[in-house]
Amino acid sequence: MIDTLSTDIPDGEERITLHVEHGIGTLTLCRPEQLNGWSWESSRQLGLLADRIRFDDSIRAVLLRAEGRAFCAGIDVKAPGGAITGRSPAERTHRYYEGIRWVHERFAVFARLPQPVIAAVQGYCLGFGFELALMADIRIAADDAVFALPEAQLGVAVDAGGDLRIAREAGAGWAKLLSLTGRRIDARTAERLGLVQRVTTPGELAGEASAVAAEIAANAPLAVRSVKRNIDAFADAGLAAALDRTAMAAALTLTSEDAREGYAAGAARRRPGFEGR
Repeated sequence: MIDTLSTDIPDGEERITLHVEHGIGTLTLCRPEQLNGWSWESSRQLGLLADRIRFDDSIRAVLLRAEGRAFCAGIDVKAPGGAITGRSPAERTHRYYEGIRWVHERFAVFARLPQPVIAAVQGYCLGFGFELALMADIRIAADDAVFALPEAQLGVAVDAGGDLRIAREAGAGWAKLLSLTGRRIDARTAERLGLVQRVTTPGELAGEASAVAAEIAANAPLAVRSVKRNIDAFADAGLAAALDRTAMAAALTLTSEDAREGYAAGAARRRPGFEGR
C-alpha cells in the first residue's frame, strides 16, 4: 500500500536527499545500485522535500541530480508496495486512479516550486525518470544521456504527464512519436527538440549545472520567482485537466491484461503479444 500519512524519512530509507549550501538546494536521487528506480516511496519523499524547499528562503535555486551511471531508469518493479490490489477489477482500477492522482499531487508541489529547478541528467533517463526531468525548469544533459518513454511497449499509458510536457516543449508530433513508439533518443536529439537546454560531457555536467543554478541564485529572488510563475502560467494552460485524463488512462491500462503481458514479456525478454484487453 502507498504510505500517505508518514511525514518522516527514516535513516537508510532515503530515495532522495536534500543538501543546502550557498543558496542552492541540491536534491540527489541516491539509489545508484537500482539505477535510481522510481517507486511510490520516491514520490512521497519528493513531495516532502519539495514542501521543505518551498518555504526555505535561503534556497534560491534547486539542483536536481543523481548518483551513479543513470539519472533514473524508470519504475523499480522490485520496490515494496509496487502493485496495487483490489477485490475486483473496478476497485483495483479505482485505487490505481487515486494512487496516480496522489503521485500527480506530489509532483505538482515539486514542479510548482517558487524556486527554479535545474536538472543534471546522465545515463539512462527513462519512463518516470524522463517525466521527472521534464518537470524541471532547465535541463542540462551529459552526452551519454538516453531519454525515452517506453510505457506503450509495456502495455500502459504514460503515467505522470511526460508526454504532455514533451508536447509543450517540442510539439504534439514529437510527443506522439516518442510516447507511441517508446523510441530512445540521445542527448543531442533531445537538445535539438528543446527538451534539453545544454549538452556537456559527463565530467563537466556537475560543474555546468551548478554554475547555472548559482547564476540564477545570484539574481533577485522575487523577480526570479515571478518570471517562473508567469512562464508556467502560459506554458501549462490546460495541463491540470489533461493530467486528470492521464490518471484515468494510467489506471485503466495498469489494470489491463495487456499490461500484465507487457511486464511478463519484459521479464522474459520476449516480444509481447498484446490483445487490447
